[in-house]
Amino acid sequence: MIRVSDETSPVGRVLGTADATPLQFWTAVSPDSYLQLDDVVVTKRELPDREPVTIAGVVTQVRARHEGAQFDSDVFAIADGTLPAMVQEAAEITTTRVDPELYVPPAPGAVVYRATGEARDAALHFDRMERRVPMGTGRDGVPVFLNADFLDGTRGAHVSISGISGVATKTSFATFLLYSVFRSGQLGADGPNARALIFNVKGEDLLFLDHPNTKLDDKTREAYALLGLPAAPFPDVRVYAPPRAGDSSGAPDVSSRLTGVDSFYWTLAEFCETKLLPYVFADADDERQQYTMVVHSVTAHLNRYAVPAEGGVSIDGKRIGSYQDLVDHIVEQLTDDETRSTWAGSAVNMGTVNAFARRLINSKRDLSRLIRGDLASRRPHQIKTAASAQVTVVDLHNLPDRAQRFVVGVTLKTEFEEKEKSGTGRPLLFVVLDELNKYAPREGSSPIKDVLLDIAERGRSLGVILIGAQQTASEVERRIVTNSAIRVVGRLDPAEASRPEYGFLPPAMRQRALLARPGTMFVNQPDIPVPLCVEFPFPAWATRKSESGPPPAETLRSIVQGADPFAVVGSGGGSDDDIPF
Repeated sequence: MIRVSDETSPVGRVLGTADATPLQFWTAVSPDSYLQLDDVVVTKRELPDREPVTIAGVVTQVRARHEGAQFDSDVFAIADGTLPAMVQEAAEITTTRVDPELYVPPAPGAVVYRATGEARDAALHFDRMERRVPMGTGRDGVPVFLNADFLDGTRGAHVSISGISGVATKTSFATFLLYSVFRSGQLGADGPNARALIFNVKGEDLLFLDHPNTKLDDKTREAYALLGLPAAPFPDVRVYAPPRAGDSSGAPDVSSRLTGVDSFYWTLAEFCETKLLPYVFADADDERQQYTMVVHSVTAHLNRYAVPAEGGVSIDGKRIGSYQDLVDHIVEQLTDDETRSTWAGSAVNMGTVNAFARRLINSKRDLSRLIRGDLASRRPHQIKTAASAQVTVVDLHNLPDRAQRFVVGVTLKTEFEEKEKSGTGRPLLFVVLDELNKYAPREGSSPIKDVLLDIAERGRSLGVILIGAQQTASEVERRIVTNSAIRVVGRLDPAEASRPEYGFLPPAMRQRALLARPGTMFVNQPDIPVPLCVEFPFPAWATRKSESGPPPAETLRSIVQGADPFAVVGSGGGSDDDIPF
């Protein structure tokens, strides 16, 4: 229950010159007080023969005007003291809670109080949250919480984060939210076994999550302490990177992190056995083309006839030892009149076959280092979160676009299938994916988009939680955005802010999203009818090489190093571009 009597800070009275409704009203601000956007206030309505109704809300607009002025030029006379007038501020209040639920308007002239302490928690429904995940502080410097029930699948799942690239700090907020979920203890018994899968697509910023940030100051430590969180890096991280192009040893392609990095790749036998060929053709428009029939026919043929052979595969008695050789063999069989129907089907014409062959040949340069026949299959090389650390980072930034799509699609497919086989929603798996509009665009279809749609629609029941980030939510598949219980907005482009996908933001908040500084986010969750402005602290983990402190002892040797003591893990000289925050 909201207790107005507990408050000792009246800030004004309900305005009598503007309509007051149960859901929105204006308050005149006292001359010795002020209200800013996002402040929480509370007032009481007395009723005959009933208990009083308490109405709480959030300030969504503030204005000031001269009372007594009639013309624009009067402002100069008032400033000179020749025309009497009074400055009056007023604040628009959007109701967040009515207690008891009797929807009557506040009475004009009723005293309005600034809500603090328990009254603030009740006004923002924090008192109803059994498990509260801290996600930053409000404009009043007091912690703001996320209801874990709408994050872990209990009552909802998935997070959608939108904002301008490089300014909105989408990835920074996603990693902080993940850190808060893991370290706040709100997952209970599920916490120690929960896993996170993060795809790193820009630079090597996410490769140091387990390194302390040397630029952490006392003010930032206090900010973490206020949220009940330790100011420390992620305790359990494993990093995977693709093999270097042209390197027969399979050493990971990273430059700034020298230890604790493992290579990932797929053997030719795994490529054929697990039907990965469709993910080579992962562009969103490809599924509308006729050659996709050839893709599925060739995939089925490889699955049926490819036999593992000394690191490579054997097809129709011919040994194939590299992805280039596999592509050449497929194209050769498709262009041969005698074998074409066996591989592609009898109803496919040469134009369709040639369209398939052109795209397959173009994939050789991008995928040759990921699909290998020269590395031992017994060597650890697969991305499996269940057997990995609590946080698994998959580095993609050195890969071309086609290879990035392939890795994301295949990895998500594998993880989702593993969760389906287990038949249980525990342990939880959080998937952090930036540039969601590239992998699940609004138009067209692709294998990756199908997997992401599956996660958005069925992932909640299987314990797979998507934390997707994108510059433009208007370009992401609607069903993915709609199924996200939590929606977060950072700095927005003016044209994007006007799109209907941001209709949950009040008009004033849409304007503020055009000015938001890095570290400021607007968070909408089902429990609270008004989005909350949140400021989250600077990362306690290193976000680039120059910030990184000493690595934890357990990262000094990776899986690859453990298997091959002579393996070279990396080389120095990486980029150290600043990231905005």
